[in-house]
Amino acid sequence: MVELARALSEHPEVSRVDLLTRLVSDPKVSPDYAAPAEHIAPKAYIVRLPFGPRRYLRKEVLWPYLDSMADQALQHIRDIGRIPDIIHSHYADAGYVGTRLASLLGVPLIHTGHSLGREKKRRLLDQGISSHTIETQYNMTRRIEAEEAAMDVASQVIASTRQEVDTQYSQYSNYQPRNMLVIPPGTDLSRFHPPRGLLSDSPIRHELHRFLREPRKPMVLAVSRADERKNISTLIRAYGESEELKRRANLVIVAGNRDDISVMEKGPRAVLGELLMLVDKYDLYGHAAYPKAHNSNDIPELYRLAARTRGVFVNPALTEPFGLTLIEAAACGLPIVATEDGGPQDIIRHCKNGLLIDPLDADAMGAALLDALSDDKRWRGWAANGIRGANRQYSWHAHVGSYMKAVRRLLGQPSRARIIRPIKSRLPTIERLVVCDIDNTLLGDNEALDQLVQHISRDSALGFGVATGRHLSSALKVLNENGVPVPDVLVTSVGTEIHYGRQLQPDTAWQRHIDYRWERDRLQQALEGIPGLRLQPKENQRQHKVSYFIDPDKSPPIRDLTRHLRSLNLSANLIYSHQAYLDLLPIRASKGQAVRYLGAKWGIAPQHMLVAGDSGNDTEMLRGDTLGVVVGNYSPELRHLRGEPQIYFAAGHYARGVLEGLEHYAFLSTRTPPGEGDET
Repeated sequence: MVELARALSEHPEVSRVDLLTRLVSDPKVSPDYAAPAEHIAPKAYIVRLPFGPRRYLRKEVLWPYLDSMADQALQHIRDIGRIPDIIHSHYADAGYVGTRLASLLGVPLIHTGHSLGREKKRRLLDQGISSHTIETQYNMTRRIEAEEAAMDVASQVIASTRQEVDTQYSQYSNYQPRNMLVIPPGTDLSRFHPPRGLLSDSPIRHELHRFLREPRKPMVLAVSRADERKNISTLIRAYGESEELKRRANLVIVAGNRDDISVMEKGPRAVLGELLMLVDKYDLYGHAAYPKAHNSNDIPELYRLAARTRGVFVNPALTEPFGLTLIEAAACGLPIVATEDGGPQDIIRHCKNGLLIDPLDADAMGAALLDALSDDKRWRGWAANGIRGANRQYSWHAHVGSYMKAVRRLLGQPSRARIIRPIKSRLPTIERLVVCDIDNTLLGDNEALDQLVQHISRDSALGFGVATGRHLSSALKVLNENGVPVPDVLVTSVGTEIHYGRQLQPDTAWQRHIDYRWERDRLQQALEGIPGLRLQPKENQRQHKVSYFIDPDKSPPIRDLTRHLRSLNLSANLIYSHQAYLDLLPIRASKGQAVRYLGAKWGIAPQHMLVAGDSGNDTEMLRGDTLGVVVGNYSPELRHLRGEPQIYFAAGHYARGVLEGLEHYAFLSTRTPPGEGDET
């Protein structure tokens, strides 16, 4: 990602590249990861956003914090003062965030899945791992849903290989062949090049010599994370069970950095523990090296060391969408033996520099490694082919050239900076905003409602908004009947309509924004005759909302309804609430998206927005960096939010619960209007 950002920034049509990631402050990782920003090229930056715990987390447990990342990204964009022309998400978790940002900002999304959940799940099942273990360890259902959503919203999906498109992306409901584009990743050829001159006296070379009895023997080199999917154990078995291979070559495994295996995350701890047990089982002391630490500069040196010994690089991964390490090895003149899955097929076809293997067949893997080391003339041909192929096919210059052609097609015209300019309103003058659902949140306790209205009206820096499933006229009527003044902003019809102030000025930009991929009539036709669904009265239907009564005992699960619509190439956001209602909205619309849109448009940080609700259609609004309040009379659909950061479950019901939330977050200003007391 860093190399891609640098390469893109060098293109004359690109003015800025921001690589967004998570800020991590943890003694187990480099202090660099705690720097909020890092300038990596004249027009490129790494921007580290503070979301989730400060400590390092493996990616499978980041899901609860990704809504917060989206909020932090919006604040970063606000600080820059320019909406990006393209958002490009990499991997499923970034796809989750990118989908929300692109939908909110109204810009094209490009997505690259890299390693796809459906294929990983299939491979892990083939390996004998149970579905329960896969779900527990890899959060696979959520990952696959995020991939489906990203493919639904993305204007372009970039894959590394044609095989990846045909056999992996095609497994998804939202796979659209016309949206797919194959662009192989690039390689930094200034770092990865063949050995030059005398053998360097590098620290990593000395580290390997600590392990190896005969360090000059050909090296079988593997470089990967300590991840079960990288299949390191099968490689060790392949080597350990071949006496001839042990006699002919050394095995070198670089599997990340470690200090104390016992305190590592569960996944890496298990992989490294098995590595040590297998080394002991096959008595590989003196034959195998598995250094504890290395830095990024050691990797190209390792490839060159292996090339000098006439060794081979091996990638035994269960699944490999591309295989960047294979290109790096090839550029250094090191032949490759690689899994027959995914990218290695294209790489070996282009470079003609090695062999493909079945990653689950240890005997065949050992035989292939021995074969690769046995013919010196063929080895030299493979080495030369790899260097030539890497330079011709896999440079960053070639990658960026193809990428920018795709960007030009998406934008349709030269990119222009788009400044976020708020329109005239009271909203630019406020510092904080309270947004409440109406039914069963604001309404239900008249005394508490009167107190809440008084508190809000006294605070000149506090704005007031409602977010409701009701349509505009119904919302205004019920607010008026209960003595609630017209709010500064009304989000109605489950987030599909936004109006401002007493003039009820509609936000037409929001309407245009959410119209993306909205096919109301086809959606309604698609759900005709579904058991347990009954259309609500005409007055509850809106231009961007189809509303049903739902009987959960008779209807299919919401997930099955979503899959049914996807099978018909229909896109919709399904909102289930009060165990009785189902609303179909555009994929860019919801209460949560509308609230975040307001924050971005008016420059109100999520931490300065208190949102209160009671039902399932409030879920997205409550999550993330906003200050969430769930009133005491909440519907069961919100039970799963307990324990999430910045969501407060009040004991008080209705408006009393909102008052309790205001006090919990100390959200009200202590200032009073002139004439009503001294400022404190």
